[in-house]
Amino acid sequence: MAGLTHHSDKGVQYVAVRYTQRLAEAGVVASVGSTGDSCDNAPAEAFNSLFKAELVRNKGPWKNIDDLELAIAEYIDWFNHHRLHGEIGLVPPAEFEDTYYRHNPAPTNLDASVPSLH
Repeated sequence: MAGLTHHSDKGVQYVAVRYTQRLAEAGVVASVGSTGDSCDNAPAEAFNSLFKAELVRNKGPWKNIDDLELAIAEYIDWFNHHRLHGEIGLVPPAEFEDTYYRHNPAPTNLDASVPSLH
């Protein structure tokens, strides 16, 4: 089983003792890049690059904010449900996720999936 990683923005909650203890109890490995390090941000940066190329540069400009908001909602729907993604077998992300959870069902007992605080 792959380990769980918690990504933090290095806010005050990250240095809180109880917060750190709870992560350890849950078996979560903290993942924080050094300042200026984009490793933790790579997926977000990749999506932002695609978003700018596929929507902003290729579909704009828009007449008003309402048109832009609609274009963004349509893009997100297309990206998740129709766009074929090469890194996951040329299927849309929603289909890949559905297949994953169909073959890897989540525990039905909440107590089995959440470590105790005690």
